[in-house]
Amino acid sequence: MDLIVQKYGGTSVGSTEKIKYIAKNISKLTKKNKSIVVVVSAMAGETDRLDKITKKISKIPNEKEYDQVISSGEKISAGLLSIALLEIKTKAVSLDPSKFDLLTDDLHSKAKILSVGTKKIKNLLKEGFVVVVPGFQGINSKGDVTTLGRGGSDLTAVALASALKASHCELLKDDVDGIYTTDPRLYKDAKKINYISYPEMLEMSSLGSKVLQAKAVEYANNLKVKLYVKSTSKTTNKGTWVMDEKSIPIKERKIITGVTHDLKQSKITVSGIEDVPGVASKIFKPIGAAGIVVDMIVQNISIDNKTDLTFTIPKDDLNKTVKILKSNKSKINYREIIQDKEIALISIVGAGMKTHTGIATRMFDTLSNAKINISMISTSEIKISCVINQSKCKKAIQYLHKEFKLD
Repeated sequence: MDLIVQKYGGTSVGSTEKIKYIAKNISKLTKKNKSIVVVVSAMAGETDRLDKITKKISKIPNEKEYDQVISSGEKISAGLLSIALLEIKTKAVSLDPSKFDLLTDDLHSKAKILSVGTKKIKNLLKEGFVVVVPGFQGINSKGDVTTLGRGGSDLTAVALASALKASHCELLKDDVDGIYTTDPRLYKDAKKINYISYPEMLEMSSLGSKVLQAKAVEYANNLKVKLYVKSTSKTTNKGTWVMDEKSIPIKERKIITGVTHDLKQSKITVSGIEDVPGVASKIFKPIGAAGIVVDMIVQNISIDNKTDLTFTIPKDDLNKTVKILKSNKSKINYREIIQDKEIALISIVGAGMKTHTGIATRMFDTLSNAKINISMISTSEIKISCVINQSKCKKAIQYLHKEFKLD
């Protein structure tokens, strides 16, 4: 019997009508002799609602209890979908990760999956059940609920597809029908991509594309799980395959694959620090220990043995980062902390950069012609990122999309 692992995003389970629609489609698959494991996100907006409630009580809530609250949305979706399936005479059961041992490390809110138990799921599949799993969460060695970061239901689905040896993992979305060259909401001429490599998708996900979680793409790359992103409702539309670069047809390979943006970054400048060996470690070691991802780092030229260090972090981690820096002020010995929330990270991504020169120059010239100032730059083998003012983000996307002929 063929095994299918499907994941439905928040907009796909955003109402009872949509849940009933999904249940009917799943029921049709069971009649085609398919074994099905379904991973669900929380209903659209539910995670944000729960987050806002906790933040009204505490700006930096206890992480263990925060995960307990924030993970409840997916459990509700799983229960509702199971009820919908049972209502149309399809055997189904919702299965909490604690029941089949989806084990993670102890880092709350950004946990890493350590192992996935499959025995209980396989037994239920043999009995003809559709197994519905709440995504975004697991349990640690103490039995506490942990969450896998925003978009973590993607990671749950990929981990299950790998553990159960599925041929691929289907990621169904109601708001998009694949991966696009840029956000179609900001640029109407964005085009759907038929194939994209794991490294390109990983860069796009980590640089602001919200279609797939970056950790899920990294996990899929490491375990070679092919991903297929498609529409929940537009069933005849072709989606996007995320796979190994060598398996992508030559005619589908591009120099630049996409333009991404991220409005959820903040910039911090730690000013007046001593320009001596070890000062950067004093700043970033406690930040890293808290599970906060630092992206770009720029150090100014030293004047009178004093310098400034500027870096970017996720906006959600801003308060936590400032708190860490303040608690370590005596060790770091800085003058002040300057925060900037009004930034955008604009990036171009493409495997073709590895073999083509002059791409960076074209990007910088394009932004210059658009009269957009760059405050920070970061590069890798297949991406170039610039920090710009948030108000210029849409304009930057339009100019870069046209420059690299992605229309």
